[in-house]
Amino acid sequence: MTEAPMRVVIAEDHYLVREGTRRLLEDTGAVGVVAAVGDGTELLRAVDALRPEAVIADIRMPPTHHTEGIAAAHAIRAAHPRIGVVMLSQHADENYAFELFRRGTDGLAYLLKERIGELDELLRALREVASGRSVVDPRIVEVLMGSHTRAADAPLACLTRRELDVLRHMAEGKTNRAIAKALVLSESTIEKHVNSTFAKLGLAEETQLHRRVSAVLAYLRHAPASRTRGMP
Repeated sequence: MTEAPMRVVIAEDHYLVREGTRRLLEDTGAVGVVAAVGDGTELLRAVDALRPEAVIADIRMPPTHHTEGIAAAHAIRAAHPRIGVVMLSQHADENYAFELFRRGTDGLAYLLKERIGELDELLRALREVASGRSVVDPRIVEVLMGSHTRAADAPLACLTRRELDVLRHMAEGKTNRAIAKALVLSESTIEKHVNSTFAKLGLAEETQLHRRVSAVLAYLRHAPASRTRGMP
């Protein structure tokens, strides 16, 4: 039996980008765009009325073109926790990342707008957020890494090179199994690195979900410019 297309709402104030994205997604057969709107207010109305599985929205929308998309994402996740949200931006902005993920990472993705042309990546992000997971564009992670110098007392200074590698993949929304595959290690080894990272960051007593969110936020805030410190 053929799987039904994922029901998606698009929010983008530029008509050509909005309709182009709609056509690209619908041509895959994997997505049915149930509404395409131009601002955050219309987005919230469409989500309340249509209850899609996921939303794609620009971070900057009318009226101020600042963070209306992020505000809408938080409202959607609070009112409809089963609806995932993929946020798109032309720029890898660390302030946007911190604001988007400050309440948690579940069901949220932050991608560069150029991913619209990379349908496999965009479809993967939609599936991930619809399943309650998170995705951070690898280029955004790399920019965040390069934008910070590591102070001697920074939270990540105590981590080994391998633990930083694991945390970097975690920041991209990957599960332990996916991290193990990417690093060609066993899942049990990844779990040991993850638990060691939690302990070093002072998160050993938190819940599993809160530890992952807190660790990712620590990584995004203090990502090192170089990953050469320490040994696996």
